[in-house]
Amino acid sequence: MKVLIIHAHPEPNSFCAALKSAAEEEFRNDGHEVRVSDLYAMRFNPVASSADFSDRVNPDYCVYALEQRHAVNTGTLSEDVQVELDKLLWCDLLVLNFPIFWFSTPAILKGWIDRVLVSGVVYGGKRFYDRGGLRGKRALVSVTLGGQEHMFGSRGIHGPLQEMLKHLLQGTLAYTGLQVHTPFIGWHVPYISSDDRLAILRAWRDRIRSLNGESTLPYPSLDDFDDNLVLSG
Repeated sequence: MKVLIIHAHPEPNSFCAALKSAAEEEFRNDGHEVRVSDLYAMRFNPVASSADFSDRVNPDYCVYALEQRHAVNTGTLSEDVQVELDKLLWCDLLVLNFPIFWFSTPAILKGWIDRVLVSGVVYGGKRFYDRGGLRGKRALVSVTLGGQEHMFGSRGIHGPLQEMLKHLLQGTLAYTGLQVHTPFIGWHVPYISSDDRLAILRAWRDRIRSLNGESTLPYPSLDDFDDNLVLSG
């Protein structure tokens, strides 16, 4: 299996970075090929702009998705985007590893999504969900946060974290055709003991070793919808 890990934490000695390193080690030990994009270490540019295209369909007005399609067809996509897109198309499993910032992803990871999930390749028209450009591949999200698990229960003040990540799990990953695993969550990380952090790392390694036996989250299939994308029946 080919594994691409996208890591987005500004501190190289963070616990989130330890999760990234543990994942890389476990996948390699199991005989898988692994590539890692450490976005902060790479100084990845998160800003989607007309500078991503050296040849423009319309030099006077940038419709980003249309320019993406043209750039792919003409080989004029920005080099840093093309490198990451090639990695994405290479992998069988995409792992996104990041700390929760304001119930969402760090800006640098959102920028990677904006720039690398290229229209015409990853999605476009009715090429989404189970007909998306990344169908046949899988995705796993691992996150760290300061909140305690009970705060994100069905009766907790914030509500389920998985619902808060719907924009990522469904609106990005499943939308592009990926089969999405249940996220792995490192709870309350800045405030727990070293032993508790080690327990989280052990659970993460166990999760990786058992990943191939897991079912993925249910998301819409276009086969269940009519031509207007309304549920049939």
